[in-house]
Amino acid sequence: MPRYRLVVEYDGTPFSGWQHQQNGRSVQEALETALARFLGEAVRVHCAGRTDTGVHATHQVVHFDAARAWRTDTLRDAANAHLRPDPVAVLSAEEVAETFHARVSAIRRHYLYRILDRRAPPALDRFRVWHVPRRLDAAVMGEAAGMLLGRHDFTTFRASQCQANSPVRTLERLDVSRAGDEIRIAASARSFLHSQVRSLVGTLAQAGAGRWSVAQVRAALDARDRAACGPLAPPEGLTLVGVDYPEG
Repeated sequence: MPRYRLVVEYDGTPFSGWQHQQNGRSVQEALETALARFLGEAVRVHCAGRTDTGVHATHQVVHFDAARAWRTDTLRDAANAHLRPDPVAVLSAEEVAETFHARVSAIRRHYLYRILDRRAPPALDRFRVWHVPRRLDAAVMGEAAGMLLGRHDFTTFRASQCQANSPVRTLERLDVSRAGDEIRIAASARSFLHSQVRSLVGTLAQAGAGRWSVAQVRAALDARDRAACGPLAPPEGLTLVGVDYPEG
């Protein structure tokens, strides 16, 4: 039974997140339905990182097993034909070893969060950025981000419904940069807790707005208490932009 790895991008706006939900259509459902239509069989796809309602992806990685072998270009093109008009696209397809698992085999995930901090609201990127109608101090946010790097107990930045066994994670990257009227926050780690990136961004924005000091951001981490977290940043600014795997 051949196993295939797909790289998928999607606009999360119309979906109730990646995973199957009872209260709305998911990206997983859209992709599985499209695959089943041309494979002639039901399949279950497994992803590298589950995304919440409204969160996007430019490089989500999934795998599934098929009953027979397919040309990978046929697999990609047929999936895209059946995905229309959903805002989901298969960028590439390849056959992989049966030992490969999109989630378990991953060694690093990369996310990008975009904040548009200008008075005028976005028009073209309405559902791609968090609009903050006042200027934020990116330098202060970057200094505060440095306080959060490394291996810590991230209970403060963990959603109450998070099902992870441990709140301890190693945050490898949390870079803050400015590009015109936009602040971009790049986060990388082997794995993230539920809503961890959005929680971190919401807290950094408090520092950027001058409401919190850098020391208060560090104190929030050390508190290991969800109540110490800043406001949760909205989902539309967040995009899964990459997943790393061991070479070979």
